[in-house]
Amino acid sequence: MRRHLLNEATTWITEAALADPCLLRAHLARRLQLGQRAAAAVLAQLEQAQWLCNDGTARRPLYRPGAMRQVVRQYPLAGLQEDLPWLRDFLPCFAFGDALAAAVQHVFSELLNNAVDHSGGSRVTVSLRQTPLQVQLLVSDDGCGLFEAVGRAHGIDDPLLAMLELSKGKLTSAPERHSGRGLFFASRLADVFELHANGRSFQHRHWQPCLWRPGSRPVGAAGSSVYAAFGAAQPRSVDALLREHSLDGQGYGFERTVVPVGLLQAPGVGLVSRAQARRVAARLQDFREVVLDFAGLDEVGHAFVDELFRVTRPMADAAGRAPVLVPANMAPRVAALVGAVREGRG
Repeated sequence: MRRHLLNEATTWITEAALADPCLLRAHLARRLQLGQRAAAAVLAQLEQAQWLCNDGTARRPLYRPGAMRQVVRQYPLAGLQEDLPWLRDFLPCFAFGDALAAAVQHVFSELLNNAVDHSGGSRVTVSLRQTPLQVQLLVSDDGCGLFEAVGRAHGIDDPLLAMLELSKGKLTSAPERHSGRGLFFASRLADVFELHANGRSFQHRHWQPCLWRPGSRPVGAAGSSVYAAFGAAQPRSVDALLREHSLDGQGYGFERTVVPVGLLQAPGVGLVSRAQARRVAARLQDFREVVLDFAGLDEVGHAFVDELFRVTRPMADAAGRAPVLVPANMAPRVAALVGAVREGRG
């Protein structure tokens, strides 16, 4: 059996099994333009690969979706309400526990809403796949691209610097409708989170010490594609994540953030300048506590540290509260230099 037929069938077989459990062979034969014997062979392969279960007999099969499930849909962006695709087209086709459903729905809604409100495109494609170990979500639009949208709104012409600002949170190109929480919290609910746009890609891996880093292979020539994968066994709680980024760990204020300082380092480019430090410090006054994550950096320059911790310390807000800077994951030489500057010895 030609593999491309099998691959094509996996994108719609879950919905077909729910719609026509008794007549699935005829449905598949029409859709793939196959004879009955060839259609039966495809069904057997899908059953073997866990895309289908047969609760009937060989003569009277009764199919239902198996452990492997997938739905792929495309929508016009004009007038799209992001909650309806989830309720109508996706949730009924999957076997999620309550905690996993809450996490996936949160990210699904945020990514689809971003495409509607920010992409400037005309269409969006959504793919959701469930395996015994993972749930994988891909949302792709045909708009201007995430980093171009951020650049237009905030005057940032470098995708790397746009990603640095996005990683802090509270950045949005439509402040009258959004608070800048969506992408920040979506990336932390998933085990794997990838952004692909404008010829660049960035990856967030929950288990890696340096959370955000450049990717090597951007996907797609136009628009934005965002991929998120969730472990099926222990999904993260949206409530716990929101509380984690409040100052006391109990409320829901977005008061605490983590800045991946190492994101600015590229091959042959160390963190040595005051200009680089000012980019790290930008907008930190919007938070009460800022964890500066130095993971992946063996050393940094004195001017960079002096500017960040002494010269350009975030200013206090109207209530006189300045954010607390908490350096973390420092290599020994970095820790020694930061300590000297903060103590007035450097």
